Amino acid sequence: MRTSSLIDFFGLKRGIFGLLVLVVLVGLGEHMGEQFVPIYLFALGGGELVVGIRQAFNNLLNALYSFPGGYLADRWGVRNSLLFFILVAMAGFLIVSISAAKSAVILGSALFLSWSAVSQPAMMNYIFATLPPERRTMGVALNSLVRRIPKALGPVIGGIMIGKWGEQEGVRYAFLTAFVLTSLSLVVVVKLVGGKTLESESKPRERGALHPLRLFREMNSPLRNLLVSDILIRFCEQLPYAFVVVWCMKGIDQPVSAAEFGALTAIEMTTALLIYIPVGHFADRFGKRPFVLATFVFFSLFPVALLMCQSFWPLAAAFVLRGLKEFGEPTRKALIVDLSPQDKRATMFGLYYLIRDTIVSIAPILGAALWIASPTASLMCASAFGAIGTGWFALRGRDVVLSGTSAGTDKV
Repeated sequence: MRTSSLIDFFGLKRGIFGLLVLVVLVGLGEHMGEQFVPIYLFALGGGELVVGIRQAFNNLLNALYSFPGGYLADRWGVRNSLLFFILVAMAGFLIVSISAAKSAVILGSALFLSWSAVSQPAMMNYIFATLPPERRTMGVALNSLVRRIPKALGPVIGGIMIGKWGEQEGVRYAFLTAFVLTSLSLVVVVKLVGGKTLESESKPRERGALHPLRLFREMNSPLRNLLVSDILIRFCEQLPYAFVVVWCMKGIDQPVSAAEFGALTAIEMTTALLIYIPVGHFADRFGKRPFVLATFVFFSLFPVALLMCQSFWPLAAAFVLRGLKEFGEPTRKALIVDLSPQDKRATMFGLYYLIRDTIVSIAPILGAALWIASPTASLMCASAFGAIGTGWFALRGRDVVLSGTSAGTDKV
């Protein structure tokens, strides 16, 4: 296949390439330390409740950042909003790396989580503004694929650091490295993401509604049903999420090391990487609903699979299943934007995540209480939420038919 054909197939324009480089740099820094924060908190003297509260706090902040992040992307454009939130993330990485206190971990997390929250609506908006309808899911899939590269490599590097310097110093060195990598990403924004091509394509549109309740009235029925399903599925994910690393490293009959847990995460992300492109291609051709439904099924199965694993190799199989839960994740994001008003895509995307993550922010606290009572109860309850969410989407989920550059009628 010729280079020009490959560029067209992947929707890989200059500005999008710059965004992908940015995703790798910031994401690699973030995931070297973030996966091991629960272990770090235990090493600092925190317990299960502290870990659960921290995860709930993270979810709530993701929710609160998402809506203003989408609004700023619509108002400021991709470049300016990314520059601002990269600087905020750098401050968070620096705080965690220089202070060995539980409060510093919470404060630092509050800052560096802003990157993930703002980048999604900004990037979704840019992809949909620059690619034709038949390439949009592929564009989202490519973005999601590249996001998983640092998610796969970061925990491996972080695990090696912890193995060499211990659970406290290793995590702090990981976040110091994150600060350096994120500093480099500022150069990428200026050199690759900046310039006439991106600026002309990401020019901010007219000011949209900022009041969430007013904007919620513009959310159509198919998008609301997807939101309900997604909330239930995220309860399935978040009830045990902060304790997956605890289960693997401290809870099973043959616990794994930090480096082995990093390898498990790499297995998960490699599985996701292998499926993103074919799924993105076929979802653009045959519709998004079946792929989103498959995603929800895999989410629901993982907690039960994890419960059955007591050593590394069964865990490896379970983490392959966890990677398969990304089966239709880019497709779901593309469906959210498809169902959003064209002039408020980033803002509506941010509102969707504001509602979802605000509600789901209580799940880790509930998960911590369940985990204290019984890890089995936590994992089985998570799977039950997943089954309900999957059933809701199977009955009420909708697809869209695109005509030109805007959404047409919806269908089952």
